[in-house]
Amino acid sequence: MQLRPLGRSPLKVAPLAFGGNVFGWSADEARSFELLDAFVDHGFNLVDTADAYSAWVEGNEGGESEAIIGRWLKQSGKRDRVLIATKVAKWKRYPGLSPTNIREAVEDSLRRLQTDTIDLYQAHEDDPKVPLEETLRAFDDLVTAGKVRVIGASNYEAPRLADALATSKAKGLARYESLQPEYNLMDRKGFEDTLQPLCVQEDVGVISYYSLASGFLSGKYRSDADLSKSTARAAKVKNYLNDRGMRVLAALDQVAEAHGSTPAQVSLAWVMAQPSITAAIASATTVEQLEDLARSASLELTREELQKLTVASESN
Repeated sequence: MQLRPLGRSPLKVAPLAFGGNVFGWSADEARSFELLDAFVDHGFNLVDTADAYSAWVEGNEGGESEAIIGRWLKQSGKRDRVLIATKVAKWKRYPGLSPTNIREAVEDSLRRLQTDTIDLYQAHEDDPKVPLEETLRAFDDLVTAGKVRVIGASNYEAPRLADALATSKAKGLARYESLQPEYNLMDRKGFEDTLQPLCVQEDVGVISYYSLASGFLSGKYRSDADLSKSTARAAKVKNYLNDRGMRVLAALDQVAEAHGSTPAQVSLAWVMAQPSITAAIASATTVEQLEDLARSASLELTREELQKLTVASESN
């Protein structure tokens, strides 16, 4: 499998990343281990999580996903075959991006992950209360100490990301080598208008989340009646049940039929083909689902097919 460089960093990643938000939530530990083994066996290498996953589940407090990944790493012996990406700032135990918070949070993440180094440590969201230089200097200290290899940002607006990159350059600090934005065929404008040109210009790798629009682009939600298939996703998916959404699903069906593939595979392949995209994050809760998603990495869409999907997903 052809790996892609992550920004200007030494990390190289496969174009499909596994979203670890399901670990300890919709996938128990045994299933999570199966999924991780299958993911790596396919030649993929980037597992994305966060310290806050999955605090939203009744009975959880946060840190469950990292802990499951850590136990899998220890049991499987596959640490050298994966890149572990995690995040700080959105968990109520370690909120924000103050230097003290970053220093304390990373130690807890390292402990749960049972590793000496986090490959990609990301600011889960911007924290405008803290000067960028203070945040970046704290991250730089972790890189210098060998606790983190590369840093990245998630949920940053273009002006703040540009300021962060300029600050790193001016002060000689580690820079954000990646951005993790919401991006898919249904949610394009927020990324494409301002963030994508900046990432292309500055060689910042992009790891998209919600790459399947909360499952809508899998094609299994086509009417209000289908919303009962997932109470967790129903509210967001309902926003896509409109003329534009049906137009996108129709285009996905046509392209999928031409390749003998599925709408989910085509949706991910479209994201992977876009400028600046390094990897698309997707989650699975069964090995069968993962097998479906895995085929997206080898699906080559024609220029005409990519254009068909792009036009179909244009806002009305």
